[in-house]
Amino acid sequence: MDLGTIIGMVVANGLILTAILLGGVGVMAYVDVPSILIVFGGCAGVLGVAFPVGMLKDGLKAGMVTVKGKTPEIGETIKQLSEISNVARREGLLALESAAAEAEDDFLKRGLLMLVDGHEAEAIESVLFEEISKIEARHKGNAEIWDAMGAYGPAMGMIGTLIGLVAMLKNMADPAAIGPAMAVALLTTFYGSYLANLIGIPMANKLKLRSAEEVAAKSVIANGLLSILNGENPRFMVDRLNAALPPKQRYAADEAA
Repeated sequence: MDLGTIIGMVVANGLILTAILLGGVGVMAYVDVPSILIVFGGCAGVLGVAFPVGMLKDGLKAGMVTVKGKTPEIGETIKQLSEISNVARREGLLALESAAAEAEDDFLKRGLLMLVDGHEAEAIESVLFEEISKIEARHKGNAEIWDAMGAYGPAMGMIGTLIGLVAMLKNMADPAAIGPAMAVALLTTFYGSYLANLIGIPMANKLKLRSAEEVAAKSVIANGLLSILNGENPRFMVDRLNAALPPKQRYAADEAA
């Protein structure tokens, strides 16, 4: 679980709710059905225009990554690659078939099987990095949907504000009609800002972060497998893979031989 996302959402929404309650008008004063329809319904409709349905569905589902996702243990991955490299040096590449069967990461499993099958280094490199490129592109598309939500939310809020102002100006002679029209004008702005700054933009940023972490982890696997295929010393392989990582994520190569 990503505690940062959960705690951040609880704190942000909790403080907003506290401010509403301290205002003394009650929560229901901030509930307006026409404003909800304009902002949330309008934003959903515009997203349907901007993105294919399948992509939209996948992108919204990817939002769960911001809650359930976790940072890859790249140091542990390098340790595993170091152990695999030692096996390959002692017993040959064919011995890696058992390591592939035990691998939990599908990307690592496929890469090991390509080594066992005896494919050329250039072909393996092309396949692995092409897959990484596709993963990165897919993640980028998912984040774009949440970024778009952050852009369309305030825009729909502005449309609702204009609708409310027009209704208010049309009914200046009727004091009873001014209040509801003003509520639409103000609350659509509130809803649009909420949708953008508490949901759309933060979720997009977290998805981009998670994407960068996954791409980095898979790049380490790809480079490690190529190193094993080329017969590099395991200690040198660990040093080379560590060089691309921040110190906290590195694997101490004390056991690499």
